[in-house]
Amino acid sequence: MRPLASILIVNYNAGTHLRTCLNALKAQTAPDFEVLILDNASEDGSIADAKQAVEDDPRFTFILEDRNHGFAGGNNRAASRARAHWIITLNPDAFPEPDWLEQILAATKQHPDVAMFGSTQLDAAQPGLIDGAGDRYFAAGIPWRDQTSDRLRQCTNGTHNVYDTFSPCAAAAAYRSDAFNAVEGFDERFFCFVEDVDLGFRLRLRGETCLQVSDAKVLHVGGGAGGGQSDFAHYHGTRNLIWCFFKNMPILLLLLLLPVHMATLAALAIKALFRGNAGPVLRGMKDGLVGLGAIWWSRRVSQRAKGAKGNIVGAVDWSPLPYLARRRQR
Repeated sequence: MRPLASILIVNYNAGTHLRTCLNALKAQTAPDFEVLILDNASEDGSIADAKQAVEDDPRFTFILEDRNHGFAGGNNRAASRARAHWIITLNPDAFPEPDWLEQILAATKQHPDVAMFGSTQLDAAQPGLIDGAGDRYFAAGIPWRDQTSDRLRQCTNGTHNVYDTFSPCAAAAAYRSDAFNAVEGFDERFFCFVEDVDLGFRLRLRGETCLQVSDAKVLHVGGGAGGGQSDFAHYHGTRNLIWCFFKNMPILLLLLLLPVHMATLAALAIKALFRGNAGPVLRGMKDGLVGLGAIWWSRRVSQRAKGAKGNIVGAVDWSPLPYLARRRQR
């Protein structure tokens, strides 16, 4: 019998976080799920520790790889073995509250026409602060996690349990499996960072929508397994935001926004010079522009949907003020 949800966890040297994550899944109030843990050739003993945590629980399956496929490739390989109608991605450093899955599944039943759902990520070190509540996208090509560092009380968006956002943060996100498979999952060229925004963008181009589920909460370490402020993160984040913009933005909007996008990249480069991390940011920009040939070729797939421009116009942020306000607050 098919489970209600297939939860995918991509592990790469996550240490004790992985065991904590699996223990949190064992405590879920909605027990009908399978967990596919794909390990990207970790060397820290985290898999052996995690296997002890789940013992003989048949819901947990370990997939051991001999090399690092990144977050994108790892999730795609795990998704190919998923059996459920809903594919749920979960970071090993994201620890779900007991009713997390129950809240997500309830939202999927209440909104059967929606293909993407996001979770509320709380700062594991300060659970009263939000680490992210879905991804937003500035039309000039800059994605960001919404409500980062806001107080938890602000996350409920009034009295509504769900509300629209551009795309879910894949640290704890649900995708309807037929929609996920229709766009061939994550783009493995991204490796990690912005790959979830790219996936959400492509689903948006097909007319799909995304709802953020306020009451589905996880404690997120944030950068615990991926080094959120490392040179690695700055390089991939910069390169991939360029690819995401050129690959997905409908052509008329792309031509309109291209000068603003290039000016935004220049501003990011200047900011990196002052912050002392110009090296990885500039390398990301160079490789992003060098790789545009293959990325541009991908547009033939992502732009097939009729009415794609209209789907995007209402989904992106046209003012930079929310992004700038978020940066100032942090």
